Amino acid sequence: MAVRALHWPRKHLFNTVPNTILTLLCLWLLWETIPPLIQWALIDPVWSGDDPAACRAAEGACWAFVATKHRFLLFGLFPFDEHWRPLLATLLFIAALVVSSNPVSWRWWLAALWAVVVIVCAILMWGGVFGLTYVDNTQWGGVPLTLILSVVGITVSFPLAVLLALGRRSDLPLIRAVSIGFIELVRGVPLISVLFMASVMFPLFLPEGMSVDKLLRAQVGIILFTAAYLAEAIRGGLQSVPRGQFEAADALGLGYWKKTFLVILPQALKVSIPPIVNQFISMFKDTSLVIIIGLFDLMMTTKTALTDPPWRPFYVEAYLFAALIYWAFCFFMSRYSQFLERRLETGHRRA
Repeated sequence: MAVRALHWPRKHLFNTVPNTILTLLCLWLLWETIPPLIQWALIDPVWSGDDPAACRAAEGACWAFVATKHRFLLFGLFPFDEHWRPLLATLLFIAALVVSSNPVSWRWWLAALWAVVVIVCAILMWGGVFGLTYVDNTQWGGVPLTLILSVVGITVSFPLAVLLALGRRSDLPLIRAVSIGFIELVRGVPLISVLFMASVMFPLFLPEGMSVDKLLRAQVGIILFTAAYLAEAIRGGLQSVPRGQFEAADALGLGYWKKTFLVILPQALKVSIPPIVNQFISMFKDTSLVIIIGLFDLMMTTKTALTDPPWRPFYVEAYLFAALIYWAFCFFMSRYSQFLERRLETGHRRA
């Protein structure tokens, strides 16, 4: 038994001199970093209390900062006494995402479920009805704002990206030119420029007296930007579908839309899952750029919380807390994409 236990490390970690050196180097780095990190984060920290002096006197992390500021970090400028509303809206969003993740629930009623969740979340966030105090969306912030921007951005940008990808491969010159022009124009500028133009330039072109909500402008900018990148990922999937699939669909007498949605797109999207999810993860993190137009997403609430002078030295704990939330959502998306790849695997192998 002991010989078997030693066989794997001897074969994979110490089989050559370079591998042995790299293994010893990695073990030394782990020994130098992991125990001090555990000591700082779990053994010596200050877990609670509202006195920054206690944190400065301690040798470990100051999780008391997170315990004291967590409501502002999570919900931003939303009225303190009404924090149950963004909390409930966030839980509803997460519950809807969990239900949507199960392929068993991919039925017609899922769209109805999302419609109800969106309406209930809008009522909870805005208020003004059922005795709820009205809260302007300039006071939204933290995790709910990040979730709204990312989930709505993903949901709306995906069908738009499919149409753009199909348009770029269209035989109609006008549709192909418009699709290529849009994709190349949007991909040619950074997201921060798109948000800036949506916030500053777009209102200049509106008729006098007409205005569009700042959050809506940011959301539209994120949707258009994400759709342009997704369209290229989906176009790559479309190009990977063998020509014989098109000819087989034509031989069956299927029209363009039936051929596209019943034969071509399912195969193209299956191949495109990794780049699509990669774009979703990138977009989820890029919502932090709405800081440029004054929206208090999770990163902005973290930075604002650190402007309190007594707590300013504990920025590491603040950013670790924010990073943990971002990581949790991104890790979920990554693992879910792997699950989808395994589930949609039909044994098809490309040459």
